[in-house]
Amino acid sequence: MLVGCPRCSGRLQAPGLFSSDWQCETHGPVPPLHAATGGSLAALRQRAASSGVPVWAPWPLPTGWVCAGASFVGDDRAPAVAAVVAWSAPAPLGGPADVLLVAEEPGVGLGAALAGLDEPDPDPQVLAGPASTKVQIDGHPCSLWEVAAAADRAAYVGEALGCWLWAVAWPSELALELHDEARLVDLRDPGHELPVPFGALSPRLPLVSSD
Repeated sequence: MLVGCPRCSGRLQAPGLFSSDWQCETHGPVPPLHAATGGSLAALRQRAASSGVPVWAPWPLPTGWVCAGASFVGDDRAPAVAAVVAWSAPAPLGGPADVLLVAEEPGVGLGAALAGLDEPDPDPQVLAGPASTKVQIDGHPCSLWEVAAAADRAAYVGEALGCWLWAVAWPSELALELHDEARLVDLRDPGHELPVPFGALSPRLPLVSSD
């Protein structure tokens, strides 16, 4: 099983005689990040069925966008504690555009790592200010705050269904076109029969080293 640290993608030491946790040399005990996979909506739904966190999709999907793979965090003995789904399209000014939507339990650190941040959770002071934008989830507005991400990307974070919701976008000016009318759906919900198109795996998904 090819897994890595959700905070740095580094190799993990598997559980053993003296510990039931996966261990990262840098970040200590962490849940394992599984290598990204593509495929089909049926395969994604099958993996999502064992997720303990939402598996987010923008819907209606903007014209030209495709699902570009997904990855999950968690030991196979329990439901996944984080999920990231990549969405890709040609950028308006040329080149590729990629958006990663992450749902995770507090402390996992996958969303923050993808945003280029050091700490696993967003700064509480950021969340204490006015929201930068909102998206719609099940007909309700969900506030998102912009965070100081790495220079080549834009990142927003909020809370939905008891989990952190991260949206990380390349290039930085894309920012998922987040606005009050944008709508996200949870692919775990069997009521959403979405004709999602699939493309090649996004290079923005976290890599798991095989060394």
